[in-house]
Amino acid sequence: MQRWTMYPLLCSLLVGCVTVDEAGNKTKEFDNVEAAEARISLGLSYLESGQWQRARDNLELALDYAPKYYRAQNAMAYYYQRVDEPDAAEAMFKQALRDSPKNGDVQNNYGVFLCSQQRYDEAIAAFEKAIKQPYYYLTSASYENAALCSLKSGQKPQARDYFEKALAYDPYRPKSMLQLAQLEIESQNLKDARVMLFKFNKRYGYRADSLWLLIQLEHEAGRLTQVEKYAGLLEEQFPTSQQYQKYLANEY
Repeated sequence: MQRWTMYPLLCSLLVGCVTVDEAGNKTKEFDNVEAAEARISLGLSYLESGQWQRARDNLELALDYAPKYYRAQNAMAYYYQRVDEPDAAEAMFKQALRDSPKNGDVQNNYGVFLCSQQRYDEAIAAFEKAIKQPYYYLTSASYENAALCSLKSGQKPQARDYFEKALAYDPYRPKSMLQLAQLEIESQNLKDARVMLFKFNKRYGYRADSLWLLIQLEHEAGRLTQVEKYAGLLEEQFPTSQQYQKYLANEY
């Protein structure tokens, strides 16, 4: 799954302006962005629990409070994606891009949308635009999204390049580490794959997917004792996993 970004605002942006009236009393002015943030949070919570109408009501209120606020626009576009209204989602993304043309989050999320529509070249271009925006701090996420989209389009060399770039910015991105290890195994770069997987397991411990890759790796290397070792760990720690079922079916 590609990473759609929707991060909390810094607290300083959520504080309403304080004014003093003629009697010397402090009053807090209504903050449209703060009100929109509250509705966004509610809307996304309802969306995740499958309460579609409540989600839409709250996200529409967020847009009423702050019509050009990119987070409200992003959230509404995401809602349209989830309810399978791609034309409405794209229209919302394009509005957000008109209002915030240099916002990396909008470009990244638009890229995720485009990739889901199998518009791969456009998606990659959107991720590249996100990465180039000043002050955009989710560069590794956008590189990873570009890599995953490249995989979907069958462009494995391009995917490898993007995964490597993602890891250059964030050396321990788990998905990029495992995906790159998979590509190394497929290319018979077994030493590099082994180094990547050992690094992953040292940081995160054994996972079903990392053990499964180690089984494939050692099978390709002809090290059957190691295959049995990792298969035993997979059975012991993840006996109900899809990966263990694949091992039992000799799908490696």
